[in-house]
Amino acid sequence: MTTRQYSPFDQFIHGLDQALRTTLGPAPEPSRPNPATAQAEAVLTAAERELAGRLMRVNHAGEISAQALYQGQALTARLPTVRDKMEQAAVEENDHLAWTEERIRELDTHTSVLAPLWYAGSFAIGALAGIVGDKWSLGFVAETEHQVIRHLDAHLARLPGQDAKSRTILEQMRADEALHATTALAAGGATLPEPIRQLMALMSKTMTATAYWL
Repeated sequence: MTTRQYSPFDQFIHGLDQALRTTLGPAPEPSRPNPATAQAEAVLTAAERELAGRLMRVNHAGEISAQALYQGQALTARLPTVRDKMEQAAVEENDHLAWTEERIRELDTHTSVLAPLWYAGSFAIGALAGIVGDKWSLGFVAETEHQVIRHLDAHLARLPGQDAKSRTILEQMRADEALHATTALAAGGATLPEPIRQLMALMSKTMTATAYWL
């Protein structure tokens, strides 16, 4: 049995389909059940519901960026093993995308209207990281996930205490992101220079602040 080799055009069409599904349609079916399903819906004040909704919108925007980042890196990764790791991480990030989208609906709010912008920018960054080299691409993953973990910790501290559904989702996301970072470093990821890490942090803060309102 032979494995089909996809042409650059095939890969482009697949990437375009993935982009449209991620930014414009409902999230693809997750590979794992929503960890918050068993949690009862908390009684929240209007202000608490608004806060939780805005925080989950930011996390959903972050997952759109993560999808694009991994897809871009998978497209330009040089080693098949690295490409496989990127694609597997993208599957898990899709779970996060679906879970946060479902929670956003439950909180009666909306996803970020700038989703296509987040996707396009992150895809370009991911593809560029892959072109530079696999060790730097993996290092970029590890640093991204470390920053996401700090971001999730901040959101967990801000969530209304009784909002167990949102909290359970973010805690599972945090565990997954930590595993992605560990896996990337174990696969040979390099530590990024400090100026690059600072630039990444600045870009993340810009997206977070914007998605909170839009």
